[in-house]
Amino acid sequence: MQAPVAPKLRLEFLSSKPPPNYVAGLGRGATGFTTRSDIGPARTAPDLPGSTSGGAIGAPPQGGVGRGRGKGGEDEGGAEDDEAEEKGYDENQQFDEFEGNDVGLFATGEYDEDDKEADAVWEAIDERMDSRRKDRREARLKEEIEKYRASNPKITEQFANLKRKLHTVSAQEWDNIPEIGDYSSGRNKKKRFESFVPVPDTLLEKARQEQQNVTALDPKSRAAGGTETPWAQTPVTDLTAVGEGRGTVLSLKLDRLSDSVSGLTVVDPKGYLTDLKSMKITSDAEISDIKKARLLLKSVIQTNPKHPPGWIAAARLEEVAGKIQAARQLIQKGCEECPKSEDVWLEACRLSNPDEAKGVIARGVKTIPNSVKLWMLAAKLEQDVGNKCKVLRKGLEHIPDSVRLWKAVVELSNEEDARLYLQRAVECCPLHIELWLALARLETYDNAKKVLNKAREKLTKEPAIWITAAKLEEANGNTGMVGKIIERGIRSLQKEGLDIDREVWMKEAEAAERAGSVLTCQAIIRNTIGVGVEEEDRKRTWVADAEECKKRGSIETARAIYAHALTVFLIKKSIWLKAAQLEKSHGTRESLDSLLRKAVTYRPQAEVLWLMGAKEKWLAGDVPAARAILQEAYAAIPNSEEIWLAAFKLEFENHEPERARMLLAKARERGGTERVWMKSAIVERELGNASEERKLLEEGLKLFPSFFKLWLMLGQLDDRLGHLEQAKEAYETGIKHCPSCIPLWLSLASLEEKMNGLSKARAVLTMGRKRNPKSPELWLAAVRAESRNGNKKESEILIAKALQECPASGILWATSIEMVPRPQRKTKSADALKRCNNDPHVIAVVAKMFWHDRKVDKARNWLNRAVTLAPDIGDFWAMCYKFELQHGTEETQRDVLKRCVAAEPKHGERWQAISKAVENSHLPVEAILKKAVVILGKDENASESGKN
Repeated sequence: MQAPVAPKLRLEFLSSKPPPNYVAGLGRGATGFTTRSDIGPARTAPDLPGSTSGGAIGAPPQGGVGRGRGKGGEDEGGAEDDEAEEKGYDENQQFDEFEGNDVGLFATGEYDEDDKEADAVWEAIDERMDSRRKDRREARLKEEIEKYRASNPKITEQFANLKRKLHTVSAQEWDNIPEIGDYSSGRNKKKRFESFVPVPDTLLEKARQEQQNVTALDPKSRAAGGTETPWAQTPVTDLTAVGEGRGTVLSLKLDRLSDSVSGLTVVDPKGYLTDLKSMKITSDAEISDIKKARLLLKSVIQTNPKHPPGWIAAARLEEVAGKIQAARQLIQKGCEECPKSEDVWLEACRLSNPDEAKGVIARGVKTIPNSVKLWMLAAKLEQDVGNKCKVLRKGLEHIPDSVRLWKAVVELSNEEDARLYLQRAVECCPLHIELWLALARLETYDNAKKVLNKAREKLTKEPAIWITAAKLEEANGNTGMVGKIIERGIRSLQKEGLDIDREVWMKEAEAAERAGSVLTCQAIIRNTIGVGVEEEDRKRTWVADAEECKKRGSIETARAIYAHALTVFLIKKSIWLKAAQLEKSHGTRESLDSLLRKAVTYRPQAEVLWLMGAKEKWLAGDVPAARAILQEAYAAIPNSEEIWLAAFKLEFENHEPERARMLLAKARERGGTERVWMKSAIVERELGNASEERKLLEEGLKLFPSFFKLWLMLGQLDDRLGHLEQAKEAYETGIKHCPSCIPLWLSLASLEEKMNGLSKARAVLTMGRKRNPKSPELWLAAVRAESRNGNKKESEILIAKALQECPASGILWATSIEMVPRPQRKTKSADALKRCNNDPHVIAVVAKMFWHDRKVDKARNWLNRAVTLAPDIGDFWAMCYKFELQHGTEETQRDVLKRCVAAEPKHGERWQAISKAVENSHLPVEAILKKAVVILGKDENASESGKN
């Protein structure tokens, strides 16, 4: 045996790390070399053997392989790792989104919970800081966007005003607009299309051969036996010839439609489109579909001949295909195969001609005598009423419980026959309420009661029977029984387990009111209005129900609801007022007086009820009765200022100034408020006692220095007497006490303009605007002052500033619309309506524009809208009345006058100037309205002459 060979020992240096600057093969001269392709354009070889790159002169380049050597990747990778370790970071590493460019600082650190918590805290701080700056940032961004859009408007915004005018273009003007043509290099195109090139003879010969008809086969085709067409001889379709052929066919059709004698067309211009619509276009695809459907339905009726819908579908298919005779034959076979199907008989009757339809339906009712549809159709086919009744009676012999047949025969019969029919009908159909009620209407009073009693026995859960019984008693004068019947009926229905629906019974009450049965309506409301309503919700629910009934026009129902509510809430002032308003709008003076008398009995401390009663007596012309009511009111409420002032107004308006003065003197002695002093001064002003008026005003101002109306009246008194300096002093003192009172600023500005000219007035208005910013009245006064003095440019600047400060002021927009030239008013009014759509001043100005443009209906609608939105402004009523005087009828004029008197307007520049004048203090609303119309016309004429 051989001794075992000892294993070779592995050299230790093979697995150890080479020393620094070691270059393999350098000792035996096996050095590598590099070329330009190995280095690349942006790399250089290491200069020294001891450089940090780990390479040497002649060493294999990083990333490359030397000749005769293996891959040097391991060494190179280790060198790169060493370099990265020495630098602390890798130059080739990409940007880290989380750590940014500072990745090298925290490359060896771990991201733990503390880091996460710190990041969360910093994120919260960032969000907080961002939210604090968000409003300013968004506002700045919005401002920049608006500024950019203002400086760089879109084309659509630049032409917005022109687009608005497109709605005025008529259809004819639109059609007359020429089409846009291609005008680029027109001369060259014209020359090019006008040049002609002669056609070669070969092309003409080819066209002739393609269009000619050949009656014999060519030799090649004969050689093939005539069954093949040589490829070269296949004709080419001439599309031009096809188009010409279609035109020829169309001309022939049109010639056929024209009159050969006179040359006039006989095409009906109105019915031509209808004829085209009714034409059936039988294309190849449609014919194919019809054939497929015919085969399918044929298989259906052959495999299942007792299936009625198959026969009906097959017949209708033939009808659609235009084969009506085939359809009739098919449906006739269907009647034979399915004799018990009423749908088949109905279809057969429809497809038959009128002469044969009666025979078809006769066979149908013989086959199916219990079909209501067939009997109704049979009666419909008859022309004579007697024959219709015979057919229906014959049907009732077979179907006596058909309500539809009974109703049809009753409708065709006279009253006596209808009663007989209904007597038999209720026997055959005892569970149908319509028949019982119809019979009760036709019977006498005693028989009707018997009929309703029988109906109640048969139909124990039917409320209509009880309501009809109540109406019957009311119609025959038994008013005491109406409420008892309704009450008994509700109890009976509840015993039967019927749920009393409050809404349904209220609708029945409204129906009873429309039928004229007021007592029945009231009885229904009394017994059902409280069903299902919680105790704390009764007042609110009942008032809402009454208002809804009032809107629907059910006045008696609303009155009954209020009457019942007042029995429950005797001392509720709001319900008494609602009921009084209802009586005032839809009742009589007597009913209103009765209601108010009852109201003050239960609520003697309610001033408004006393005042309403006194005013109604005064409006009725009964002044002594009004005085008596106010005396009773004073006895009930001795210290009521409202009653004192109402008594003063009653005497003052009825030309009793001395009695009015005595009443006010007593009120002042009892410690009256500022209104008492103001009314006292008004009485003295009307009587012409200037000294007494001044005395009262001065005494009142000592007691109430902050009441601006007393300062105004004092300044107006001095102005009337010509004491302008004293008037100015009064206004200035009033402004010191009431700096926010706009009328005082306006009065002082007007006085300064009269005394010292525009500059002083301008200063006053400027100061007023500083004290009271965003005041449209002060801006408007400044604009009008500049306009009065001819400063048109300055007034335009002021109105622009005013609209910037008060963009939602309707009166400023209205003035702005009137100031611009007429062509720009539509655009301006559109902008105004966007800013303040429901402002009455803007609406009135738009109505005036329509008025000037002779658009009468639109102007009337907009004026009515203005007076509806602001019924308290008398200027709008004056404008509306003047419009009706020019363009309306006497009826519309009376309507405007009536509505104005009912509204009793108190405000408006022209209206207040007229109504508060001393000479007009007792004029009625109608007279003030007519004076306002006259002044309105004068102002318009003056403004027109000023513009011209």
